[in-house]
Amino acid sequence: MNERYSSLPQRVSALGPVACRRGQVLLRPLTRSDGARWRHLRLQDEPILRPWEVSSAMTWDERHDGGAWRRHRRELRSAEVRGEAIALAICLDDEFVGQVTVGGIQRGVLRSGWIGYWVGTPWNGLGVATTAVALAVDFALSRGGLHRVEATIAPGNVASRKVVSRLGFRQEGLLERYLDVDGRWQDHLLFAMTAEELVRPLAERVAEILAAPRHSSGSSSDPQHSVPAPRPDAEPIITRANREIPHD
Repeated sequence: MNERYSSLPQRVSALGPVACRRGQVLLRPLTRSDGARWRHLRLQDEPILRPWEVSSAMTWDERHDGGAWRRHRRELRSAEVRGEAIALAICLDDEFVGQVTVGGIQRGVLRSGWIGYWVGTPWNGLGVATTAVALAVDFALSRGGLHRVEATIAPGNVASRKVVSRLGFRQEGLLERYLDVDGRWQDHLLFAMTAEELVRPLAERVAEILAAPRHSSGSSSDPQHSVPAPRPDAEPIITRANREIPHD
């Protein structure tokens, strides 16, 4: 069978580092030792994260109890073994600050997946989230073997919409009552990028934009692409980042 249609994604050892506004962003596989940090950051950021995450019968504390990281990592690892996900820790200068996942991976004639992420609020406005998403999409649409990456974002999640827009994702439409989020069925905007649109690495473009002086006019510092000048990542999540991958 043609490998183009049947191969699983390559195992990721590390992606980056790429400079952002304060330090170096690196993506690496999740480890057992990330659990305490993951739990602390997500409990601390409950007011920001919970409104964008899928509904659950468990309370936020129950979803982040002592065994939550072990369960979460086991589910992600199982999905990775099946070739359905690529889950990575977002690190800033070797410190765990969030997570990015390419999930719902389908092979065959689709070769697609979705991307989700979250970053702790102490690192807002530094370009960490934008850089992490760029690195993950670069991998997914090249060595990862995907043709298309989607992002579904609640209309009210303005900061996440800005992240994918500045990376060049196209807004394709509105998915009505798409996900059960925070206790009710909510509409989501559909954004996408295909391999043909990856003319140059997104991480390379982001590094140039973040290194350039900020322009009040909002014009792009990259003349080859109509990517808006970066603005602070005021809210750090795309809804699907912590979704249960095996049941996408």
